[in-house]
Amino acid sequence: MAPNKFLPHTATRTFRDRRDAGRALAERLMPYRDRDDVLVFGLARGGVPVAWEVAAALRAPLDVFLVRKLGVPRWSELAMGALASGGGVVMNDDVVASLGIADEQVREVIDSEAVELARREDAYRGGRPLTDPAGKVVVLVDDGIATGASMLAAVRALRGGRPGAAPKSIVVAVPVGPPSTCHELALEADDVVCVTTPPGFEAVGQVYADFHQVNDDEVRETLATPTR
Repeated sequence: MAPNKFLPHTATRTFRDRRDAGRALAERLMPYRDRDDVLVFGLARGGVPVAWEVAAALRAPLDVFLVRKLGVPRWSELAMGALASGGGVVMNDDVVASLGIADEQVREVIDSEAVELARREDAYRGGRPLTDPAGKVVVLVDDGIATGASMLAAVRALRGGRPGAAPKSIVVAVPVGPPSTCHELALEADDVVCVTTPPGFEAVGQVYADFHQVNDDEVRETLATPTR
């Protein structure tokens, strides 16, 4: 791990839309271009159009990566963990213990979210399995980070996947995020690339002129467009 690899860029930069942000992000990722061991994952849904631009610039394959929050029973907005593509589960043991959540309750939430994750996996890939990250340099892309919870879950799920399926390294790549969150992610990822880290960060959408809600159709169309 290399927590000293992240360097904040405090001059605020704005983007027309996610595609524009993806092109700006790709400029910071040129050392990974034309390598046969690089794989780009876009976090669904907003990260996919950003990731397409990155993958196209790097001439690398693209796939979608899903993370579903595991909400506390009867208080679903509070996350006790996350379920990710490939079946990886990341739990916040402190939340589970402090609220006295039973194993059976945890399993019920996991089973419920697994159904929705499987639905989205099928909707986006049409039954095709997740591209194997084993031995790859995986570039995890989203349209931005705030708390970083989804991105952290993705990193941990990839690290803790089935034996022999771990990536060679993981690069977190986003157009925008607060410096504190980027530094935290740098403790777990091998590299963190963030185009702009506004000192007055409030929300990911603040740097986008167009920050529309990405729908399933847009994800499918983007994934169906070749990156090379």
